[in-house]
Amino acid sequence: MNNWYARLTDYFPEREMKSRKHFEILFNEKQGIYQLEDSQDFVLVYFEMSDFIFIDYILVARNNRRNGRGSRILDQLKQKGKAIILEVEPVTLIDPDSEKRIQFYEKNGFLKMNSIRYERIHLVTNELNEMDIFCWSPVTKTEKWVYDKMHAIYEGVHAYKARELYGRDPQPVSDVLRKKELAYSKA
Repeated sequence: MNNWYARLTDYFPEREMKSRKHFEILFNEKQGIYQLEDSQDFVLVYFEMSDFIFIDYILVARNNRRNGRGSRILDQLKQKGKAIILEVEPVTLIDPDSEKRIQFYEKNGFLKMNSIRYERIHLVTNELNEMDIFCWSPVTKTEKWVYDKMHAIYEGVHAYKARELYGRDPQPVSDVLRKKELAYSKA
């Protein structure tokens, strides 16, 4: 199917989207690592390394939601036996689907990485894009491990060839990703 990009841009806010050229460069130059699966039912774009998978975009067609299709897609990725990392918009009143998305990932065993703060400025819109980081893994992974993988994801996917594609340098990874100190209370 050739309309995968239009389907993504129709669903995801502009501040979360890459240009079509950015996708094409990633697919061509990171062939076998940055991958697209596209059908009438869904669009899945992911970055697969030896020890983890990063889901860049997952979109289940509206008429296929709530029938288990999204869970089956995640189950297929889980069968690879690698940790799966993804970014999710925090719950907002503006987007009623935001809470449903988080519930979906939590139902599928993903845990929010509470100590990771992810904020980047979109290279075209200049909008702030804040995301929560979630991870599923067949074996326990620390938030530090996920944080380190997010560095590689940012540099290898989101900021990849940004100057060439958007005419400006991306933010340094140290400005985008930060570890938050978590307050622990004694109960």
